[in-house]
Amino acid sequence: MTRAVAGRSTVAALALVSAAAVTLAGCGDQTGGESSGKAKTSDAPLFSKLPKKIQDAGVVKVGSDTAYAPMEYVEGGKIVGVDPDIAEALGKQLGVEFKFTSGTFDGLLTSLETGRQDIAMSSITDNKKRQEGLDDDGKKIGKGVDFVDYFSSGVSLLVKKGNPDNIKSLDDLCGKTVAVQRGTLFEDTFKAQAEKCGSDKLTIQSFDTDAEAQTRVKAGGAVADLNDYPVAAYVAKSSGGGNDFEVVGSQSDVGLFGIAVPKENAQLRDAIREALDAIIKDGSYAKALEKWDVKDAAVQQAQINAGQ
Repeated sequence: MTRAVAGRSTVAALALVSAAAVTLAGCGDQTGGESSGKAKTSDAPLFSKLPKKIQDAGVVKVGSDTAYAPMEYVEGGKIVGVDPDIAEALGKQLGVEFKFTSGTFDGLLTSLETGRQDIAMSSITDNKKRQEGLDDDGKKIGKGVDFVDYFSSGVSLLVKKGNPDNIKSLDDLCGKTVAVQRGTLFEDTFKAQAEKCGSDKLTIQSFDTDAEAQTRVKAGGAVADLNDYPVAAYVAKSSGGGNDFEVVGSQSDVGLFGIAVPKENAQLRDAIREALDAIIKDGSYAKALEKWDVKDAAVQQAQINAGQ
């Protein structure tokens, strides 16, 4: 993640909904209840590409941190956003339902190793450390994952409306306090900036959700949050009717978001890659991005582990 709140609710309220949630179906019409688990045949063009276990279940279980509008968030008891809409299009190609479950971001990749989820789709930045299962110090902590890259985005600073601390870049944060979601690349960026600041100390407050970090900035306890540009722009436009935040500076660290798949499940990875190419070709991918006003983040073709 590099990983918010819907304009129709407050940041804090969305965080509470996400935390209380639990397990919510996330793509398409979610009023139909649980899958029967009996789907073994389908007329979908790429159904035969899926592992038999997924074919028989009729479901791809998706882990996601659903407090990240417009990418994924809870509205009216449903998980909606860019990622669920892309997943719905993928599901039509593959003949299965992509069923989203809400969780904390820093536990998503672990949920793949335990088998609790089949994939993770939650604005996760594809990079070598995540591919290889390494922590920030290069220590092996997991098996690593493969990514099917589907979205391109840079990051931006989100500050209180009016920019009272005159923040224009990361360098302006030295000597101040920032808020950020724990376990994200944003936190890594702030840590790197803290080293650069040296004795002019940058204090970093880390939270379980980005919604909590935003609340801290809104309350004046921190001068900035860092987020993916589509999310930051959405929050600035929608939170408090556009009166809570603003985006400052230019985008940096443009990278790729990937759908994370366990390394031992190459068949599922390749099926999703083929489905992504199919929806890019038929226009349903572009339609999903246009719906959420993020069409500039489109990729031209599916790639595996293209992140650096």
